[in-house]
Amino acid sequence: MNSLLGIARRSAWNRRSTLVWVVVSLALATALLWTLERLRHDIRTSFAQSVSGVDLIVGARSSPVQLMLFSVFHIGSVPQSMSMDSVRALAQHRSVSWVVPLSLGDSHRGYPVLGTTAAYFKHFAHGDKQPLVLQQGAAFADTLDGLYEAVIGAEVARKMGYGLGQSITLGHGMHDHDHAHEATETQVDEHADKPFKVVGILAPTGTPVDRTVHVSLQALEALHLGWVSGAPLAGGQIPADQARKFDLEPTEVTAALVGLKTRAAVFNVQRFVNHHASEALMGVMPGVALGELWTVLGLGENAMLAVSALVALVSVFSLMAVVLAGLNERRRELAVLRAVGAAPRHVLGLLTLEGLWVTGAGVLLGVLLAQTGMLLAATWLQSALGIRLQMGGVLPSQLALMGAVLLAGMLASLGPAWRAYRLSLADGLSPRV
Repeated sequence: MNSLLGIARRSAWNRRSTLVWVVVSLALATALLWTLERLRHDIRTSFAQSVSGVDLIVGARSSPVQLMLFSVFHIGSVPQSMSMDSVRALAQHRSVSWVVPLSLGDSHRGYPVLGTTAAYFKHFAHGDKQPLVLQQGAAFADTLDGLYEAVIGAEVARKMGYGLGQSITLGHGMHDHDHAHEATETQVDEHADKPFKVVGILAPTGTPVDRTVHVSLQALEALHLGWVSGAPLAGGQIPADQARKFDLEPTEVTAALVGLKTRAAVFNVQRFVNHHASEALMGVMPGVALGELWTVLGLGENAMLAVSALVALVSVFSLMAVVLAGLNERRRELAVLRAVGAAPRHVLGLLTLEGLWVTGAGVLLGVLLAQTGMLLAATWLQSALGIRLQMGGVLPSQLALMGAVLLAGMLASLGPAWRAYRLSLADGLSPRV
């Protein structure tokens, strides 16, 4: 067997000028499959780790996925808000440990602005229950004295070049943060009369927190004094200092994050929320909402994986075509092998092993290309898309895909090998006219 492996390797090497393109084709297909599977896994992990330690997300009754996307990922919108009275009633439930209200709707240069309380920095976690860490400065004071203080995410600070003490102004409405640099030049800050001071910069988390500006709920109320139905009243502008004289306690918020004293009470509290008497609310468990999201996105994932598998299949069939095309030129070579004592099964094994050598070389090269490419792109993916690639270990699904490619290469080689197996000694040695 070892001698047959050596012959197969040397035979493939002697025809390297032809087979090299098959190897390259298989390598590119393998790299595509390997990278796609890693991205698919890490995107799911990144989404799942965006919020941790939160038992329920409560908001106005809508779609669970819609509420989850808007309150945690700041994507899309919710049709209604929930009242602060409902938030207080929820906080008084015997099974509730803490409640953090959230208010969204404004932005800064394309980045979402989140109104919340100082408890957000204490209770919000990501990854494996990792707390938020202030890289510089401190959290906003959450008092009238610190009314115009802001804490920014790591990406906001890095891309906009902000530091502690930076003065920033906010705009009305949500804008796409992917066009933040364009927005720097074109966005009109409707709340420019009430500038904020950056007092804290959060450490990178690889979550939407990095792309968020955090202010107090009272600050958002101060910004919208003199506004009705999303538009400022004519002549109703109130100076920043005088805004502190008004009642700035919010009457409604977008959603609330809820932590329970014990996980066993989650369904009891969820029923309390869903049957709330004063308004139509819903409580969403983050894990369940993410499961629904992946059910929807699973079709797209499977389609991408199917396209990648098709590319690999085409590459495997190109190997089969090349071996078949060169078989007639190798008839005399194979006949000589038969003449010196090689059995038909040895010829069958030789061509099959050649196919495995070529496929194995393509798979190995493809994995190296994919790993190198992901290593070079890891920093950009985390900063631009918030996807943290975990380069440490190989996924079982990746190994399964590579095994499938190797198996397909071996099966594709069986066709030419079977044809060579059936060639007779006389047919190989006799000249063809």
